[in-house]
Amino acid sequence: MLTHPSATVPKHPLREGVLSLIGNTPLVRLRRLSDRLGHNIQAKLEFLNPSGSVKDRMALYIIEAAERSGWIKPGDLLIDNSSGNTAISVAMVATVKGYRSLFTVPDKTSQEKIDLIKALGAEVVVCPTDVPHDDPRSYYESARRLARERGGYLIDQYHNPLNIESHFATTGPEIWEQTDGKIDVFVAGIGTGGTLSGVARFLKSKKPDIRVIAIDPVGSVFHNLFKFNELQDPGRYLVEGLGSDTPCGALDMTVIEEIVQVDDRESFASARQLVIEEGMITGGSSGSAIAGIERWLKREAGNPALNIVTVLPDSGMRYVSKFLSNDWMAKIGL
Repeated sequence: MLTHPSATVPKHPLREGVLSLIGNTPLVRLRRLSDRLGHNIQAKLEFLNPSGSVKDRMALYIIEAAERSGWIKPGDLLIDNSSGNTAISVAMVATVKGYRSLFTVPDKTSQEKIDLIKALGAEVVVCPTDVPHDDPRSYYESARRLARERGGYLIDQYHNPLNIESHFATTGPEIWEQTDGKIDVFVAGIGTGGTLSGVARFLKSKKPDIRVIAIDPVGSVFHNLFKFNELQDPGRYLVEGLGSDTPCGALDMTVIEEIVQVDDRESFASARQLVIEEGMITGGSSGSAIAGIERWLKREAGNPALNIVTVLPDSGMRYVSKFLSNDWMAKIGL
């Protein structure tokens, strides 16, 4: 007679509210990808955070730091510009702790994300994507203007050093412990830069020869800034949560060995492949990370098997109407 697995698994202790579930996400070996590439590819499943993305860590860390400093109190308004995930995370923390929240988002943000932000009680202002970052209509400048006009506390995820600190304090130590220090390469996409920088700083403090490979979408400014120390004119790309058209204060380029660029086609194809091969329903930025690993490993052909860890930042359930839709992919020519 078969026994249900739950009968032999220890019960989890009672937790005090949803915020206690942030962090301590599992690290999982991507079996088919590892077998195909001949390297040990492990993924930190950040889409298993309670709101569905890695941004839960930063949101809780920054808000609690602001509370300790006396900068905010329940009832105050929290504001930021976001491609969606930070807005969802901050809105979740805000509603639990009794804050109000407002977010500016670019017009390429998926409808699923916008609906989730609103469902959490936040205000959403949709801003045009095809304007410079310093244009008053951009989602960057609109957030700053609204913070001044409404007297809100600006999270400032793109430039807040606490973004980096949150991952130095949580994500980095978790990866080190979960791998028993057996990690050769850390790979992550650059959005604000906080996850990449914080994790990389911690891992390099433990093992200085770890290589850090950053993934940047074609059209973002980071690749040229890193390689040529020049700011290019940004291009348009569809993957959400990665890249930028302006430098970010939450990105520490000194911890990076190389930046690999990937395009939308590679990102979305790899994200869809993760669903088929590994059963992991992740966002397009996760596909970018996988595509970047594959592209980088082609340059490293002949090397012995490496232990590579990457981050899968968010859930694909917030992109069902986009790259997970065959109709949408056909519509945009991919």
